[in-house]
Amino acid sequence: MPPRSPLPQRHGLDAAWLRTPGVATDEAPQWATMRDFLHARLPSPNLIDRMLDAGEFVDPSGRPWEGGETYRPHTFVWFHRPLAPETPAPFPLDILEVSERFVVVDKPHFMATTPRGAHVRESALIKVRLELNLPELAPAHRLDRLTAGVLVFSTRREHRAAYAGVFQSRSAIKTYEALAPFDRALEFPRRLSGRIEKRRGVLQAELVPGEPNAETLVEVVETRGNHARYRLTPTTGKTHQLRLQMSALGLPIVGDSMYPTIQKVAPEDFTAPLQLVARRLQFTDPVDGSPRDYSSTRSLVWPG
Repeated sequence: MPPRSPLPQRHGLDAAWLRTPGVATDEAPQWATMRDFLHARLPSPNLIDRMLDAGEFVDPSGRPWEGGETYRPHTFVWFHRPLAPETPAPFPLDILEVSERFVVVDKPHFMATTPRGAHVRESALIKVRLELNLPELAPAHRLDRLTAGVLVFSTRREHRAAYAGVFQSRSAIKTYEALAPFDRALEFPRRLSGRIEKRRGVLQAELVPGEPNAETLVEVVETRGNHARYRLTPTTGKTHQLRLQMSALGLPIVGDSMYPTIQKVAPEDFTAPLQLVARRLQFTDPVDGSPRDYSSTRSLVWPG
């Protein structure tokens, strides 16, 4: 783990860092200067040079790197990455509760939980950090960008382990709702169990042979024509678990652009939200032992 950053947050984001590799005693360094190292490790040499000129790369003490310094092994370089323009999701992020230890929100569809890829300032974490002035805010768990619903953050470093532990221990009760096709030949309620694996660099998760590591109770709440509203109660939290399991059952969730097949959707296309909501979250507060119960008001839109 790196030491504490000498740079403050910018736009709600922590500074990025690089650590220079060591050099064997009988070998010359791979890079002559710190500028050479940065050129090799980061894209766009012209941008790096402009950032060096502006003093935007600093050492662990906060002193700017000029670039011409002799390469220094085993040291940290801190900086803020330039941010690209983002298209905001056209849905509000609703705050359900703010306490000294945690914040609960009702996340809309199309909003990432944490900064990732092209979704940085428009992520739920960064928006809540800035709105509530909580620089140490961190997610206790995560929801897919395309999934809406109840999401919990811890407010300070000293509370992170306690609230993340609620979800890591699977003691929280999470209830989702989804719209998907209805198959009268299938009996409900039914329990879906299987082994899910997600390979690095592959967008879709997979159901594979082996010991089950994912389980979900599926219940029908109501039907309308060829579709139904389902209550999904997972006892595990694998990546894309509900979407993959429903698709494998032959009942892909309405609006799913990932399962059963990947569909190309423009980043600014918000017209067909995934009809999946983390509807209710119940847990025992790990600090004071009180029961916590939160519900999302996000609506599901039946196919026309």
